[in-house]
Amino acid sequence: MDAGKVGYLLRRLRGRHVLPFVLLLTVAGCKWVVLSPSGDIAAQQRDLLIISTVLMLLVIIPVLFLTVFFAWKYRQANREARYDPDWDHSTQLELVIWGAPLLIIIWLGALTWMGTHLLDPYRPIERIDSDTPVAAGTEPLEIEAVALDWKWLFIYPQYGVATVNEIAAPLDRPIRFRLTSSTVMNAFFIPALAGQIYAMPGMETKLHAVINEPGEFGGFSSNYSGAGYSGMKFEFHGVDSQAFDQWIAKVRGGEGTLDRSAYLDLEKPSENAPVRYFGATDPSLFDDVVSMCVEPGKLCLRDIHGPHGSAQAAEAHGGEGHHSWAPPDALEYDKATRRGGPMDAHGTNEAAMDHGSEEEH
Repeated sequence: MDAGKVGYLLRRLRGRHVLPFVLLLTVAGCKWVVLSPSGDIAAQQRDLLIISTVLMLLVIIPVLFLTVFFAWKYRQANREARYDPDWDHSTQLELVIWGAPLLIIIWLGALTWMGTHLLDPYRPIERIDSDTPVAAGTEPLEIEAVALDWKWLFIYPQYGVATVNEIAAPLDRPIRFRLTSSTVMNAFFIPALAGQIYAMPGMETKLHAVINEPGEFGGFSSNYSGAGYSGMKFEFHGVDSQAFDQWIAKVRGGEGTLDRSAYLDLEKPSENAPVRYFGATDPSLFDDVVSMCVEPGKLCLRDIHGPHGSAQAAEAHGGEGHHSWAPPDALEYDKATRRGGPMDAHGTNEAAMDHGSEEEH
């Protein structure tokens, strides 16, 4: 082989060895938040993920190994491999083939069942970490989260303040999230804290969690919701009690009161919204958002669905009881429609687009 061919082969081999190394470098800076969480709920979810993966690998790895082993052992060139054309049964082999996967499935099923109940997002947490139970009488921090187009609103009812795209919680204190959405279905996710939970208009979902380690952690929407979806990110601060009190004091020096008027202005679609603070809030705002009656003249869903609410709601709007007539506008809750038509997949108003096309023609 001449020197040119040798050099060519060396360059090829060098490239093949360098490429995997370069690929490893590209992921070296990635944060494996799901596998390195800072909250007890997320840590339990990580453990469940790892244990389930290991259990499944107990089947996958032997199967992959035996596939290669049998292909090598019984290759045509191996004259020493014993061939038995009349073989059709082995009790020992049947026990291994059926018994091992069955035991693993039972184990996985038990883990899944226990994890489903213990890590139910609606279930209040019973421990701060693996060694510390929640003390009797501990009041959880309550945070009301509203998914807007395209930003997050967080209300602290115990402190009477609200923020946009920023959230904080003291270490080792249970957190109770109440979540809803203003327009379309969204999903709330802080990987370091707990699993994702959907937020949907006209209803409330819940999430219980706790943060154990200080730091700044990313949160975002994990469900596509329109043009500004990629900018629906926020910062979650895990801080000690003193720093949390200081943060609350800073928020209280914010823009003013988040009342109905301010909320209706805030919920208008905007992308990459900056952090904002509101030093006071309307105590009933979140419940009215869930019931879709923040706007004047709207019937609250809780009144319509309640056993006696329909009559009360009708009377409030000038009717005479359960069968009273209500104006159609009071029952129209689709915000996209009230803006002129339904939104398409890109968050564009279809009716407005059609109207523009008609004018051009």
